[in-house]
Amino acid sequence: MVRSDGEFKVKVLDLDFGSFRFIIINASDAVERDIKANERVRILKGDRSCTAHVMISKTIISKGEVALPKNVADELKVRDGDSVGVRPVLSSKSTLHIKRKVLGDKLSQEEIRTIIKEVVDGTIGEAEIASFLTAQYFYGLTHDELEALIKAMVETGAVIEFEDKAYDEHSIGGVPGNSKVALIVVPTVAAGGLLIPKTSSRAIVSPSGTADTMEVLANVEFEPEELKRIALKTKGTIVWGGALRLAPSDDIFIRVEHRLMIDPPTQMVASILAKKLAMNISTLIIDIPVGKGAKVESMKEAEALARLFVEQASRLGMRTKCTLSYGGQPIGHCVGPALEAREALEALLTGEGAMSLIGKALSIAGLLFEEAGVARRGSGIEIAKQIFYSGKSYDKFKEIIEAQGGNPHVKPEDIPVGEHRIDIEAPEDSYVTHVDNTAITLIARVAGAPLDKGAGVKVYVKAGGKVRKGDKLLTIYAESKSKLSQAYSLAQQLQPVTLEGMILKVYPE
Repeated sequence: MVRSDGEFKVKVLDLDFGSFRFIIINASDAVERDIKANERVRILKGDRSCTAHVMISKTIISKGEVALPKNVADELKVRDGDSVGVRPVLSSKSTLHIKRKVLGDKLSQEEIRTIIKEVVDGTIGEAEIASFLTAQYFYGLTHDELEALIKAMVETGAVIEFEDKAYDEHSIGGVPGNSKVALIVVPTVAAGGLLIPKTSSRAIVSPSGTADTMEVLANVEFEPEELKRIALKTKGTIVWGGALRLAPSDDIFIRVEHRLMIDPPTQMVASILAKKLAMNISTLIIDIPVGKGAKVESMKEAEALARLFVEQASRLGMRTKCTLSYGGQPIGHCVGPALEAREALEALLTGEGAMSLIGKALSIAGLLFEEAGVARRGSGIEIAKQIFYSGKSYDKFKEIIEAQGGNPHVKPEDIPVGEHRIDIEAPEDSYVTHVDNTAITLIARVAGAPLDKGAGVKVYVKAGGKVRKGDKLLTIYAESKSKLSQAYSLAQQLQPVTLEGMILKVYPE
């Protein structure tokens, strides 16, 4: 371990490793300070700090220097020639707490607070975080543990307060195409006079999160004061919560969940409610899609999750209702950031589109109007429809896009999508019996979504629809030929659209 703090001159490398942080230390300095490769040290610059893994070199940097990749330098706001301190990372107190949770024990409020603090500080790494998430996946958390987790996540980040009551909606996701719903809800609610500063997530297991889709049209990364300014000007925002430093542990958890392809229910509840609590949201609508291939496949599971949300929100002083919506097939027709942005914009511009998209969005907006007292019980959707079909939602969306640094005059056809594409057609006249959420999600992700904004899938059919031989069932979009080839090969294996009478498999092959 490092024996004492050291001051080093910084050399910034033109490398960006995303969430992975490292520091390169000269071999002589490492020997003097008893630093070993792959140990973790804390790098300090003023009131900023982060934890990084150590790499050692004899040639990349000179004695008295350290090299930092661009992502670490940006986080610390340092440039070439600046000085930083380096100190040891103390042994973790959280490891034993996490081990106990893996064994199914209940943790105290203070133990959970320690885990979250060390997650944010970087004292524990991805292996420990993965263990904590896996323990939740198998054992869950008690109500007291979950409340402690949410509060600890809020305490370690920024908090934003508004003078007016703030409203929001959030979907647990898991259904391809769902990320674009908020692009209709938010401007509709804002056009109705309510403050809706929506913070969104990036995708965990889906082909696009709301932040990924909105980013196609405008900037989604803002400082807290910038967000407040935009929200007060437009009444509505659609931004990425991670950039605001709200509940910063959440984005660390999400990165690990993304790799594990898991989203434990208790962590999902904590993730959503912590960021809404940090935004001082007074009334929240949680959408829980239910259906085969969704995160929640049965009404029994959905009702249990809804109770968990409502119980925790009540403990936190937040008024919450849950909508249990149909999630048995994709929402709308498009899946993937650019494709979904196109579809949402088209619906706002023309007032036309899939009712699985428009109907769902206006129902949620209507419920928010009712909870705010703007509409009588059961009549909120009529107000939402009037706003949407009069073009006021589209006008408000243009305001939001412009306030967030985008082009308010952008048209759906202006949004680029993957130039490499392939159609899958119906082999015969038939009826569609099933559109597989899981298969569509996997195909879109293999095509490159959400990182490749133009990648994704357009689905032309819905269950129960009739098709003729040669009709398009879906189109796969990708930004590279190799990813398109992989996605198409996967589509041939998974058969995401099932037709009546289709042979699903021949055995033996």
